[in-house]
Amino acid sequence: MANGNSNLRLPKHGESARIDKWLWAARIFKTRTVASEAIKNNRVTIDGSSVKPSRSIKEGEIVSVRKPPVTYSFKVLACIEQRVGAKLIPQVYENVTDPKQYELLEMSRISGFVDRARGTGRPTKKERRAIDAFIDPIMFGFDDDDWDDID
Repeated sequence: MANGNSNLRLPKHGESARIDKWLWAARIFKTRTVASEAIKNNRVTIDGSSVKPSRSIKEGEIVSVRKPPVTYSFKVLACIEQRVGAKLIPQVYENVTDPKQYELLEMSRISGFVDRARGTGRPTKKERRAIDAFIDPIMFGFDDDDWDDID
């Protein structure tokens, strides 16, 4: 290798591997559980067809992973089931994602779209202020002097 990492080698790997284990081992998903959930939710395809977490993959297959708004594509170079260091990832898969997908990702970043559905999670500072203004005690017939009498 040209980058000086010629002494780094992958551990022993077989001809095939489970897709959920491979996605985790190749560091595409943080945990195997998250990888399995993505597969069950049809966010992962192999050569264009939906799969189950137990599906075996082979070298040379194209794995597509949809992480909205982008669909990443990876060509399998090694079928591993044990997690490897980040420096070994170029030996595990080749990123063959269409450049248009990265343009789409950049456009979504520029547009300022926040990937948070309204009404879920904690309110933003602006929303919190709107809530506080809406639930002002004066609305309910109280003024500030009435709060001083309550013990």
